[in-house]
Amino acid sequence: MTNKILVVYASRTGSTVGVAEAIGKTLMESGAEVDVRPVESVTDVSPYQAVVMGSAIQGKQWLPEAMQFVQKNRAALAQKPFAAFLVCMTLAMKHGQYRDAVAGWLSPVRALVKPVSEGYFAGVLDISKVPTFRDRLMFRISVMTGVWSEGDHRDWNAIRGWAQELNAKLGV
Repeated sequence: MTNKILVVYASRTGSTVGVAEAIGKTLMESGAEVDVRPVESVTDVSPYQAVVMGSAIQGKQWLPEAMQFVQKNRAALAQKPFAAFLVCMTLAMKHGQYRDAVAGWLSPVRALVKPVSEGYFAGVLDISKVPTFRDRLMFRISVMTGVWSEGDHRDWNAIRGWAQELNAKLGV
C-alpha cells in the first residue's frame, strides 16, 4: 500500500465531480498523493491508505452506485481511514434548519463503515440538467415559490476547509 488517498465520487449532473476535484486538489496542496475518480472506475481500494467518498443525494440518499461501492468494499474500507461527503440542494434552501436531517442521510453509510469525518455541501441547481420532466417541473415550481434559486450554491471555502482538516484525520 502506498501513501496515497483515493477521492471517489458518484454524480448525476457534475456538481459532485467539482466538489471531489476541489477536495483532491486541497489534499494534494497539503502534500498528499491523490487520485480523484468516479465510482464506476474503481475496482480495488487496497492500493490506498485512505478513502474519501462522496455522492450526490437523490431521494434523501446517496446514489445507488455509491452505496453499492461501500457495500462491496465494506471490509477494506473498515481497515483504513474513511471520510464521507454528500452534495445536495437541500443545503441551499433559504431556511437552514435542514442540516440535521441531511446528516441523517449518511446513516446507511455509517451503518457499513464509520467515517472519520463527514462533509455536507450544497450543490448546483441547473434545471436543464435535471433528468426527468417531472423533476424539472418540481424544481421550476420550487424556484418560482422561492424555495431555491438556480445557480451554483457550492461554498468553496467550506469544501476546502473540510479537506484541509482531513489531513490529520486520514493519517496521511
